[in-house]
Parts: sequence; C-alpha cells; structure tokens
Amino acid sequence: MIGLIYNELLKTVKKKRVLVVLLIIAVLIPVFTYAQYRTVQTTIQQMGTSDWRSILQQQIIDNQNRLSSSRMPEEWKKLVRLNIQQQQYYLDHDINPMSPGAPTFVRKFIEESISLFLPLLVVVVAADIVSSEHSAGTIKLLLTRPIRRWRILLSKYLALLLLVSLIVVATAILGTLLSGIIFGYGGWELPVFTGFQEVNGEMVTDRVHLVPQWQYILMGCGLAWFSCTAVATLSFMVSVLVRSTAAGMGIMMASLISGNLLTQAAPSWTALKYLAFTNLRLTDYLSGTPTMIEGMTLPFSLAVLGIWSLASLAVAFTVFVKRDVLA
Repeated sequence: MIGLIYNELLKTVKKKRVLVVLLIIAVLIPVFTYAQYRTVQTTIQQMGTSDWRSILQQQIIDNQNRLSSSRMPEEWKKLVRLNIQQQQYYLDHDINPMSPGAPTFVRKFIEESISLFLPLLVVVVAADIVSSEHSAGTIKLLLTRPIRRWRILLSKYLALLLLVSLIVVATAILGTLLSGIIFGYGGWELPVFTGFQEVNGEMVTDRVHLVPQWQYILMGCGLAWFSCTAVATLSFMVSVLVRSTAAGMGIMMASLISGNLLTQAAPSWTALKYLAFTNLRLTDYLSGTPTMIEGMTLPFSLAVLGIWSLASLAVAFTVFVKRDVLA
C-alpha cells in the first residue's frame, strides 16, 4: 500500500498541480496581507487614533446604526445584533480581537478562507485524481494490474488526504512567514476568546474561555482540514463518476460557489443546512460568528460533512470496483 501511495503522490507531483497550488498560496497571501495593512491604516486615518478600544467602539456604533435601516432583512439584523454583543464582550474584558501580528493574520485568514479559497485549492488537486486516467488513456492499464481495484482506489484516496494536509499546513506556514514581514511575528501567546454560543437570538457567554492564540490557530487548522477533507472526498467521487477532468472540476467549483451564494441569498431556507457546501465554515463555531441558517451547530455540521463524505466514498468505491475495464 505504501508503494501505491508513493506512486500516486509521484504522479501528482509530476503533473505539477501541487506546485501550482503552492504558488497560488505564495502569491495571494502577500496580496491579502497588504490589503489588510491598507485597511488598518485607512481605519486609523479615519478615526484619528490607533487605539483599538476607540476603533472597536466606533465599529459597535456603526453596527447599531445599521440596525435602524428598514431595508435590512431580519436575518441580517439578527447577525448584526449578535456581532455587536460579541464586540462588546471583547471591549468589556479589555481584549483586542485584532491585535497586529502574523498569528492574528493567519487566524483570520484561515477563518475567511475555509469556505471557498482552501476548498478551491483542494478541488484543483482532487478533481482529476481518477478522471485523469481516462484523459491520459491509462485507465485500462490501471484496472488490469494484478492488484485489487479497491486497493488502487484506496491508495489514491490516502494520497489525496496527504495532499489536503499539505495544503492546510503550507497555508499556515506561508501565511506566518509572509505576513510577519509587515505585521511582525509576535502574538502567539495573546489570549483569544472562544466558546460563544447563540440561544434564541442572544449571545450566551457561560462557556466562553480564553485560549492562547497558537492553540486557537491549531484548532482552526484542524477544522479547516476537516472541511477540506470533505470537499476532497466529494471531488474524489466526482472524479470517479466523470471521465472528463474539466467537467469534474467545473462541477465542484460550481457546487462550492453556489453553496456560498445560497447561504447569503436564502438564509431563511433551513433545508440548506443539510447540504455539504453550506456547512464548511466550521471555524465560525470556534470564533462565535453567528450562523445565517437556524439549527446549525458544530456537531451538526460535522455530522453532515461526515455523512456526505461516507456516502461519497461508498459511491466511488462501488462504481470503481464494478466498472467495466473496456468502458
């Protein structure tokens, strides 16, 4: 099995997909770093101060003014109210939620990229892991080898999981190294609040506790890995079912984008919570960011992603094992 996994990793490296993904990360992270730096500088200029308390207080006032708009949907008003309560909690306990530093940048970057950016990178690697055998005309040779088909497919899936791990780890490491050039590398021990809960539209703080930022980042990366693994597993199934790499990649990208759009466009449609692509933002439960769709919790989202992943694996292995080698 180790030899099969090594062979799959070698084929992926030769196709330079991994290099492309790492290059995308290395190029975009400095862009996001500079964008955040400009945002901070613009805010300081507008406020006339660099005191985070004054800036956070102004953000609370701005959010309160937004609530007076009659054109804002009730679902968005609920989201803003909960955000105000959380900001006030940070202010009352004298904790800066956006303390400058590379660790803070990585924490926020992981939180914001978990639902689209990281999954898209995973799709680039995963969408052709099986369908490329059809495109290259090597599917007959692959399926006629004196090795059980399920072992061949399992080696591909395990290699894919290793690639997903590489993407998440590379994002965290490159994010730290590159953003630290501007923001500095301090702040690993800064306290961060976690454990916020929403009950009947109110922010419950009974279970809120402080964790060092390095531990928070590790938990965020773990949740990002789980979300990316679910996306990789679904892409793996599509790669088995669809013989065209372009078609498989298009299906997954369309699904990811539509999942994000549906959450924003129809938050009152509670049936969306049973779809895999509306449950990718697992770090929201860690940071206490309110969910747009009612009834979603961390155990629920983990269960939904787990069920979709298991079902996708079952379909992929069934089709691959029974597929006609001449098809």
